Amino acid sequence: MSLRLHDTATRSTRDFVPLEPGRVSIYVCGATVQAAPHIGHIRSGVSFDILGRWLAASGYDVTFLRNVTDIDDKILAKAVEEGRPWWAVAAHYERSFAEAYAILGCLTPTLEPRATGHVPAMITLMQRLIDSGHAYASDGDVYFDVASFPEYGALSGQRISEMLAAEDADPDARKRDPRDFALWKGTRDDGPGWETPWGVGRPGWHLECSAMAGMYLGSSFDIHGGGLDLVFPHHENEIAQSRAVGDGFAQYWMHNAWVTTAGEKMSKSLGNSLLVTEVVKRVRPVELRFYLGAAHYRSHIEFSEGALADAAAGYRRLEGFVTRAVERLGSSAVSGAGEANELPGPFVEAMDDDLGVPAALAVIHETVSEGNRLLADAHSSDEELAGVLGSVRRMLDVLGVDPLAPQWAGDSGGADAAHEALDALINERLAARAAAREARDFAAADAVRDSLRAAGVLIEDTPAGPRWSLEA
Repeated sequence: MSLRLHDTATRSTRDFVPLEPGRVSIYVCGATVQAAPHIGHIRSGVSFDILGRWLAASGYDVTFLRNVTDIDDKILAKAVEEGRPWWAVAAHYERSFAEAYAILGCLTPTLEPRATGHVPAMITLMQRLIDSGHAYASDGDVYFDVASFPEYGALSGQRISEMLAAEDADPDARKRDPRDFALWKGTRDDGPGWETPWGVGRPGWHLECSAMAGMYLGSSFDIHGGGLDLVFPHHENEIAQSRAVGDGFAQYWMHNAWVTTAGEKMSKSLGNSLLVTEVVKRVRPVELRFYLGAAHYRSHIEFSEGALADAAAGYRRLEGFVTRAVERLGSSAVSGAGEANELPGPFVEAMDDDLGVPAALAVIHETVSEGNRLLADAHSSDEELAGVLGSVRRMLDVLGVDPLAPQWAGDSGGADAAHEALDALINERLAARAAAREARDFAAADAVRDSLRAAGVLIEDTPAGPRWSLEA
């Protein structure tokens, strides 16, 4: 089975065939840096990080771009609210996003271009659109003529005749049609502006991505990704302004679903957002990543504290096997084991089926069960155990959650206060159990073990001492 991806444009899951054999070019819409990121923002980062990891694991040379929108109406409004320059606001929140991506183990993109650094490319694209009759200048603004592009609405499945006025500019006399969207916004106050043939102004949101994608990936590239909320108008407008001048633009369109609370998309405006920096105080970063990445990328995640805790416990069970296997085999025996092992066929099939992470996780759990059986069997061979460990690590690495990866090595829960407190309480009970066994009071020792089991805590005696884990 070859890789198949769901393409929003065709509303179908189809074989992935890159424009250039062995190479994949990806453009993902990144942050508009006007506020600290919540987990809904970062889900997109995790989803497309898994895509990039899987393509690399499949042997592709991946070029991955994720842009930064550092000039926008929301950023300007935030600057007024905070009483500081717009560029300082943009830089501050760009760092917040970079930190959140890093905290959750997202690989650094090949390039992360900022909109403000690419105004010349935007001017060139606008001139091409004007020359071809698809855009027009009006009193310092530049607008895309929606009626001039018959394919408009194909991505989102809408008809031009049924569309409302574009909300990215004032629908006044400067527009020929209320549905036309702004490519460039003339500066009419003391706001930021760049010189263009049509006057001083700043770019429209949609123009930025077309210009940057074209500059680095060429007129045609393989995959364009982003959140489901970007299908219309953002991605619809990108297609229009790029294909109107003859560019092929993206061959596949991939969109991740939302993180919801009470059935609504998580957002700052709804007041239901959960900042990444706050959530990682309750669970470890790797556990939050596991939670966000475990669902299929096209499925909504209904956030709850219970579901988050369950995901964290589930990850710890996988992590527990890796830890116990390393204790038995020794660190030298497993160095590089993840890279040396082939991925199991069922795991490959699951990931090739539109990044089927839930099915892939089922394979991981089955493999861990086999590993736990080997650990329990005193007569099992270290070689066989090392093979299982290597397979588990390779699969977890594709999902970005290998416990032995440098990102997570030594991350035993220091950022998770609840886990630290629980660990201290359990260790106190284990010390009492050890004292009872030393005194040959086995009934008391068993009573400690039974009380912990009743509370959902399993105890395993290992050569390195007792180890606890939460019951499944």
